Amino acid sequence: MAVNDLNLDMPKNSIYGFLGPNGAGKTTTIKMLLGLILPSAGIVDIFGERMTLDSAHLRKRIGYIPTNPKFPEKMTPLSYLNYIGKVFGIPKQTRIPRITELIRSMDLLSLSSSEIRKFSTGEITRVGLASCLINDPELLLMDEPTSGLDPIGRASTVNLITELNKVQKKSIFVSSHILADIDRICTHVGIVNNGKLIFNGTVTEVKKLIRTNTIELQIEGDLKYLLDKFKQIPHVIDVSLTNHIVQVSIDSQEHYLQTLPQIFSIFQTDPAELISFKSGSENLENAFLKLLEDEKSNGFLRAISKKL
Repeated sequence: MAVNDLNLDMPKNSIYGFLGPNGAGKTTTIKMLLGLILPSAGIVDIFGERMTLDSAHLRKRIGYIPTNPKFPEKMTPLSYLNYIGKVFGIPKQTRIPRITELIRSMDLLSLSSSEIRKFSTGEITRVGLASCLINDPELLLMDEPTSGLDPIGRASTVNLITELNKVQKKSIFVSSHILADIDRICTHVGIVNNGKLIFNGTVTEVKKLIRTNTIELQIEGDLKYLLDKFKQIPHVIDVSLTNHIVQVSIDSQEHYLQTLPQIFSIFQTDPAELISFKSGSENLENAFLKLLEDEKSNGFLRAISKKL
């Protein structure tokens, strides 16, 4: 997918989530950031310098993990990491301790001498993460790092990304279509569709664009009775039930905050139990879908003109 009029600004020491449907242009963008392909117009600036096909000195400061990374099947994590370290020109006295540290931190110790061809998807991902850190990069580019992982593998990878940012102060660019992961870890987000950037800003800002006066309540108890009670509260204009989740809509933002205590007060006298509560602007998936819908109908300019 070609990209068009793509202007990204990634703050230093941030985790930047790059979102978009399959085929939207995410991988193409990463290839341009790496200098593997050149834009037909415009420039790519990394670390304040222009990235070109000859910018090997810039690429040495970057770690990259592709979607579903592939490795020489007969290599082991030890031999592969040693090979990558040599490619980066890391001297042996630095390379060996670095490999040892990565093998331990990626929980690959028991697999360090096993052939990679025998590894599971999660284990291969851990090898990929170790290899993209061998040069101790300042910037990490991760293309769908949680693709194909089970819930445990996803959680482990997401936690590692957070730790790399908070503890080691690395800037991380994460391409994904798994919105829950982006919502959990990212500070900033760019949304691309059909090769065009339709949003660039903080996660909070994108959620504000779809801020609604609706709350979602997961409740255990007599739901029919509670729905009737909610409908009697002033300024509540709609109450609905979908898959055990109660949605309560309030007539305006002005009345939103003053109505919430009245809703919650019902649980002080009623035996029903409130399991969870979520406001209408908390869900990044809703924001993502809303922006795609607005862009598709040429209404995105109206959306971004709203006061954030």
